Amino acid sequence: MRITFLGTGTSQGIPIIGSTHPVCLSEDPKDRRLRVSVLIEWDDYKYVIDCGPDFREQMLRENCSKIDGIIFTHEHSDHVAGLDDIRPLCYRNGSMPIYAQQRVVDSLKRRFDYIFDAHNKYPGAPEIIVNVIKNKPFALPEMKVIPIRANHYFVDVFGYRFGDFIYLTDVKSVPAEEMHKFKNTKVLVVNALRITPHLSHFNLEEALNFIEEVNPERAYLTHISHLLGFHNEVEKMLPKHVYLAYDGLKITV
Repeated sequence: MRITFLGTGTSQGIPIIGSTHPVCLSEDPKDRRLRVSVLIEWDDYKYVIDCGPDFREQMLRENCSKIDGIIFTHEHSDHVAGLDDIRPLCYRNGSMPIYAQQRVVDSLKRRFDYIFDAHNKYPGAPEIIVNVIKNKPFALPEMKVIPIRANHYFVDVFGYRFGDFIYLTDVKSVPAEEMHKFKNTKVLVVNALRITPHLSHFNLEEALNFIEEVNPERAYLTHISHLLGFHNEVEKMLPKHVYLAYDGLKITV
């Protein structure tokens, strides 16, 4: 299984518009972060987790002309705002399957009503196949996916387990009854927003404590704000098996 980090930034991305923060002014490409998303590939299949406002740029950067579906963690803008940009993929490859909780599907229908309107569909709008998922395993081609319920302040989000790989973002806590799903995880991706505590996201200390509890072979931090610090400086602070993800990073599981 091959994982590409399409984006590793928080909701505003890095640099933030108009910011003079030193990280936003950094010339290190690892300090430039698009909105958070990953591409997961196995055999000849390609799935994206989340489709934020930088989706077009991410697909162009990776020269990706086909994906087999989009899996959503939750409905916040930095995770869904790029949905209209799937149009070229639909024109080329046909209808796009999406996978999301009913609440997230309902939000997408309100936000992108012209896509989902079956009676007065806007010409040229992308074609979507809706798959409503619950907190139980679902099947993709040659892959069982296990949703993991987590808390993002008052919003329930889904993380996902693909074999030995788990992806979590926008998480502040994970209910105790979900922790058995992490057993024998080899690679864990989890959010680490900044150094100081935050209302709805792990900060660095919380993310590292959670990684220690799960005890994967490797862990990668994502959904990073400029307030976490410079990439190269933060990397030096991390345990040997924990890495700071960056846009374009590719790993194999």
